[in-house]
Amino acid sequence: MATDRRHRRYLLTLAGLFLLIWGALAIDPFNRHDWLLENLLVVGLAAALLLGHKHYLPSHSAATLIFLYLCIHQLGAHYTYANVPYNDWWQALTGEGLNEQLGWERNQFDRLAHFSYGLLLAYPMREVLIRLGLRPGIWSLILPIDIVLSTSAIYELIEWFGAEMLGGGLGRTFLATQNDRWDPQKDMALAAGGALIAMIVTGIMARVRRPRRASQA
Repeated sequence: MATDRRHRRYLLTLAGLFLLIWGALAIDPFNRHDWLLENLLVVGLAAALLLGHKHYLPSHSAATLIFLYLCIHQLGAHYTYANVPYNDWWQALTGEGLNEQLGWERNQFDRLAHFSYGLLLAYPMREVLIRLGLRPGIWSLILPIDIVLSTSAIYELIEWFGAEMLGGGLGRTFLATQNDRWDPQKDMALAAGGALIAMIVTGIMARVRRPRRASQA
């Protein structure tokens, strides 16, 4: 019971911290209309967690990963993904722009966000699948990658339809392709790559823990 209380307290602490970050980044965003559109994802995820909390509470690890991803997403929503000034921040710290150091010709924050989607959310997805009855074997490592890739494809379709409906500058801001015609394919590949890394690490950790549990039994 005490462990359960500590766990719920940890989840509430993360939720409270995220609300503080969300409130700070909700002040004077670069484009209010784009900020509202981007926050539909946050509303949907929050609603799913609240509605299903009696059946599923994320573990410490899963909750922390979800929190980190949402913070990255909120940063992109505040500045718009194509205008997050990470290059200026890096230049202020080191005296030289990160884009110039790495030879980048575009703002890469959206690439980071898509990679983080797979890297940070594949584990929580696996946890949900196991809670639903999936055995923690090879399929519990493969299916999260499939889910990440399929949901990334759905998101790219939503972006396309949304941009067509919005039109003009807001549509281009929401789409954020930055004149790269292969942007959707690269985004999906990065998300799948992040999920693959997450599941490889998860599989290795599971194999490492298995002998320890057997020796303790």
